[in-house]
Amino acid sequence: MKNSFGNNISVTIFGESHGKAVGCIIDGLCAGVPVDEAYIAECLAKRAPSSAADTARREKDQFQILSGVFNGKTTGTAITISIPNEDQHSKDYAATYGKARPSHADFVAHEKYHGCEDYRGGGHFSGRITAGLVAAGALLHGALNKLNIKIESNILSVCGQTSNFDQRIMEAKMNLDSVGGITRTVISGMPVGAGEPWFDSVESMISHAVFSIGGVKGIEFGLGFGFAEKTGSEVNDQFYMDGSAVKTRTNNNGGINGGITNGMDITFQCAVKPTPSIAKKQNTIDFLKNQDTELEIQGRHDPAIIRRICPVLNAVSAIVMADILAGKYGNDVFYYGYPNYS
Repeated sequence: MKNSFGNNISVTIFGESHGKAVGCIIDGLCAGVPVDEAYIAECLAKRAPSSAADTARREKDQFQILSGVFNGKTTGTAITISIPNEDQHSKDYAATYGKARPSHADFVAHEKYHGCEDYRGGGHFSGRITAGLVAAGALLHGALNKLNIKIESNILSVCGQTSNFDQRIMEAKMNLDSVGGITRTVISGMPVGAGEPWFDSVESMISHAVFSIGGVKGIEFGLGFGFAEKTGSEVNDQFYMDGSAVKTRTNNNGGINGGITNGMDITFQCAVKPTPSIAKKQNTIDFLKNQDTELEIQGRHDPAIIRRICPVLNAVSAIVMADILAGKYGNDVFYYGYPNYS
């Protein structure tokens, strides 16, 4: 299992849903970047459940930075952040082990890891592991702030509805069901000329990182699939000069041409699937007994992960942007700023 992402600045995630802790290791970030622990805590709080529409599992996420930070700044060595697990109900999973939860990783993980996987709460495949991603992204936001790069994700729709999100989620919960939705992420402030086509293009890197989030099943940049219904004259982003700056009158390509940033906002939308853990009776298999069976999932689960996934999307976007910028300018760009080529 490979748990690391990044070519120039790498992030490794670790832990299991019901293990002692989850967390991350950030390697390759230069020395001297301010670390705002209050901001990290704020981002973790946004990812955490907070309403009746969220899971009843309530972790405090009181993280510890174990290495790589001294006197409030990065030291240039590997940064380790540990987030303890304190609210596990492992007994909820012991009785149903072997019964594959539909749309979960239970069966495939058992096959891949020869039955040695930690199945409790989904183990390493749990959404709990995204806490480590959020911590890493929040710390790297501090590096991006120096370069005036901003990232924001929001909900566009829930189960086809563009309003009354909480109401629709609670309806699903009352019916022992779950719902999916669509998110939108906007990254502003990226300079022109970042990205490494073909295989490390900006779209490639973002997609690679975003699809590490278990609930994401689709992504489109800018107009995305809408391009298929249009003509070139309708959707081409025409250039113009705004003083000395080059801009486009529309942004259908989502800020990217040829896999390289063009200076406009990077925009992408994600399709987020309904939470697969639902309390309705479902048909499945017992992969230990090799027979058909039925399953009613117990435990504490979100009827929708669409709200809680937005901070995770912000985090992975920050990780990708930091890695791309370090590749173009060198890792010290986060200390010295952009080089002056004049």
